[in-house]
Amino acid sequence: MEASVTERFLRYVDIDTQSDAKSPSQPSTEKQKDLSRLLVEELLEIGVSDAHLDEHGYVYGTIPSNTPKNNVPVICVCAHVDTAPDFSGTGVKPQIVKSYGGGDIRLPGASGEVIRVADHPVLNTLIGHDIITTDGTTLLGADDKAGVAEIMTAAEFLIQNPDVKHGTIRILFTPDEEIGRGVNKVDLEKLGAAFGYTMDGETAGSIEDESFSADGVEIAIKGVAIHPGFAYGKMENAIRIAGAVIDRLPKDQAPETTKGRDGFIHPTGLTGVMEKATLSFIIRDFTEAGLKQKEALLEDIVKDVMKAYPGSTYTFTVKEQYRNMKEVLDRNPEIVENAVEAIRRAGMEPVRGSIRGGTDGSRLSFMGLPCANIFAGGHAFHSPLEFVSTKDMEKAAQTIVELAKVWEERA
Repeated sequence: MEASVTERFLRYVDIDTQSDAKSPSQPSTEKQKDLSRLLVEELLEIGVSDAHLDEHGYVYGTIPSNTPKNNVPVICVCAHVDTAPDFSGTGVKPQIVKSYGGGDIRLPGASGEVIRVADHPVLNTLIGHDIITTDGTTLLGADDKAGVAEIMTAAEFLIQNPDVKHGTIRILFTPDEEIGRGVNKVDLEKLGAAFGYTMDGETAGSIEDESFSADGVEIAIKGVAIHPGFAYGKMENAIRIAGAVIDRLPKDQAPETTKGRDGFIHPTGLTGVMEKATLSFIIRDFTEAGLKQKEALLEDIVKDVMKAYPGSTYTFTVKEQYRNMKEVLDRNPEIVENAVEAIRRAGMEPVRGSIRGGTDGSRLSFMGLPCANIFAGGHAFHSPLEFVSTKDMEKAAQTIVELAKVWEERA
């Protein structure tokens, strides 16, 4: 499967699929459908006869059950086609470092980027692997085109090997995961799955059953505008107010100063003129209580800053994004147990962990489709240093096959 998964991956990263949070449409960018249409064509070619792309940018397909057992739960395997808006995904120029021998990887692009072992110690576990990188001027797109390629490869294997018994498997490819809208219009009734897996994790062998809980916060500040030549004692500059809020954020609750199970308050946008300014934040924590505490702290900061600006006002709007999927997965332990067994059968030591982020599975779990997250093999997501091992992608495709077998055996 290795050559197949690598060939697919290289074909997919050539298609620019960045999503756009500023776009109100679904999907947010039409170019995401370029990959989705290709996936439908390939699914039809390998024998997934019902594969189709709907008007919202979702690809659905079914691998029919081939077991006489009628009690095997329908499982879904899912990946997202979009790449993050954080860095350019246009004109990806992948390179393959053959039989990686260790040490830093210098990327060939004009930017002079280097993937350093000191920053990415996982490289020490990939010696001897073929590693795919970019030239250092774009994202690679392993998040999550590695997952897409792995699902496609596993699907072809299962269809071509009918002696491998499995229940019904539903395939789902989503748009707009990177901007938090990946499952906004998914049709769960049409999907018809009992349990699911997103192929959207990192290190080979990892299975994640816990994610951040996440909210977005918008703070709109209305200042007092007046001609600067006549502003003494009157002007209240909304940009300065916003700057004061940013300045008072706790330094020990930022993404760059937290790890493990620590949450954070993260400013993601600032726009403004003298009269009005808007601050955008994402708030993350593994518990609901921690999430609310951070939101209360942020509003307390705003209230304190506003005391110095009696003529100005603000609004503070919280929007729920997703919740920790562990709450749902703990009620369905077989989802993770079966994945752990599949990873072990694929030749790896399973490692259970938590995601310092979220996946489509975070929201799907609360929508009625409990979903765990399985490794896809990529690293340094959302940056020009992104890389993936071809061997780890192969292992992920093998894990999907083993997963289908485990569900059938244990039914």
